[in-house]
Amino acid sequence: MSQAVESDTEPDAVLRSVSGPVATATGLDAKMNDVVYVGEEGLMGEVIEIEGDVTTVQVYEETSNVAPGEPVRNTGEPLSVDLGPGMLYSIYDGVQRPLAVLEEQMGAFLDRGVDAPGIDLEETWEFTPTVEEGDTVESGDVIGTVPETESIEHRVMVPPDVDGGEVSSIDEGDFTVEETVCELDSGTDISMRQEWPVREARPTIEKDTPTTPLVTGQRIQDGLFPIAKGGTAAIPGPFGSGKTVTQQQLAKWADADIVVYIGCGERGNEMTEVIEDFPELTDPQTGKPLMARTCLIANTSNMPVAARESCVYTGITIAEYYRDMGYDVALMADSTSRWAEAMREISSRLEEMPGEEGYPAYLAARLSQFYERAGKFENINGTEGSISVVGAVSPPGGDFSEPVTQNTLRIVKCFWALDADLAERRHFPAINWNESYSLYRDQLDPWFEENVAADWPDVRQWVIDTLDEESELQEIVQLVGKDALPDDQQLTLEVARYLREAHLQQNALHDVDTYCEPTKTYRIMSAIKTFSDEAFDALQAGVPVDEIQSIDAAPRLNRIATTEEYEAFTEDVEESIESQLREKY
Repeated sequence: MSQAVESDTEPDAVLRSVSGPVATATGLDAKMNDVVYVGEEGLMGEVIEIEGDVTTVQVYEETSNVAPGEPVRNTGEPLSVDLGPGMLYSIYDGVQRPLAVLEEQMGAFLDRGVDAPGIDLEETWEFTPTVEEGDTVESGDVIGTVPETESIEHRVMVPPDVDGGEVSSIDEGDFTVEETVCELDSGTDISMRQEWPVREARPTIEKDTPTTPLVTGQRIQDGLFPIAKGGTAAIPGPFGSGKTVTQQQLAKWADADIVVYIGCGERGNEMTEVIEDFPELTDPQTGKPLMARTCLIANTSNMPVAARESCVYTGITIAEYYRDMGYDVALMADSTSRWAEAMREISSRLEEMPGEEGYPAYLAARLSQFYERAGKFENINGTEGSISVVGAVSPPGGDFSEPVTQNTLRIVKCFWALDADLAERRHFPAINWNESYSLYRDQLDPWFEENVAADWPDVRQWVIDTLDEESELQEIVQLVGKDALPDDQQLTLEVARYLREAHLQQNALHDVDTYCEPTKTYRIMSAIKTFSDEAFDALQAGVPVDEIQSIDAAPRLNRIATTEEYEAFTEDVEESIESQLREKY
């Protein structure tokens, strides 16, 4: 958004006070959520409270050296994002300022009060119409396409807030995003650029029940705790447990058409790693660069706190725009705790009544509003699209009883609980299988039965039951030791060990193991079940448990995950396990 009022015009109002990211002004004729420009430098802000003649503004930039008496100018428009070709490959801050463009202008350290459009207004795009003169179009209808990247076809739509009509003219060729490509008989000109308020959800016809999994390529998620396309998930965990790496893995490998990654209040070095790594990654689906279907929003912990509050809305609005084209979008928010902390800081400066642990009383409502914008939708143009939202939560000290985690759990249907103890034991991803859950299993089972294996639910349930039994036995082991257990329980612990090592652990840095397709996930689970079935048969035939555990075929189960030609290797392992155990009785 560019400044709407030149600096030499009379100011609408003057600053009355400044307290961190919160400023008050008098004499400002404004509505709630209007964008204003504060001070001589024109710092962008948003109206968050109006009381009589006093208007309160949250400022999206550092307010040091801003003093009372400086001018405040109102744009009369809400905080909006530019939508159109050119958002993919881009890296934005929390209010959709393109960081690469600003860096070219002023280097690594950005000046205050600077601004740039969210999409390049000068670049031309090759527009190909999909409608003809005389056709009738309605709000949301696709009127043409643009090859935005090597991977994604950008579908130019009639804006949702524009009434339809008959196409009076439409052109083919190269255009900038602001040039008219289509005219309606109502006199409406349509370009490739749209603007949309970030705090307002884009309209849809209906929200449907999701029945297709978002395949993540991570065994513990796909195998035990799947998320649907259009689903919501939370990844809570203490410092160092792997939240960011887990989300980066999902962003890299999830089978979504578009990825929107929001670094909300995270450390700068983590976002630097994302920004450096993603352009070098190859998309496993297309073989093209991963950034060709990715939009990054970087709002690090040293950036102004108010912009952190807005960045999740910027991200979800961009996601909704691509959903309207009929794409499946995966949005990663890392982390919603930092977003909640920004709300808490602003709320305290407004002297609002605090809720639990100082968070504002409307914390749960804001979280719900955000996650409710996820889902599988029938769009107003008749297409289907989805937004899957995965939010990381950073509870202080790993305490899952704190307000952000608890309020998030009431909303999301998939919970991947990260465990510091597992991380300390170098078990990654450090997702605690005893505390995690997914409420999408039953509605996704038909897809897995049809596309992976008919007995997928049975094998998965066997894995869950075995791990549950191991958890109970571990309490006894700590008291009396493993050798004091009956042979069948010792064998259960051995089977569970292979489940943990061969199935639940996954090396994000290994070229082969970093991504595991569902078929491979199933083969690993079924191979371990084969070992379990054969081992218990041998035990019942009188073979000592020590001899069962000593066969050299079983340790090869741990190598399936890192084997590229896994089908033949897995069959060989299963045959070796069967022959070696049956030889003993």
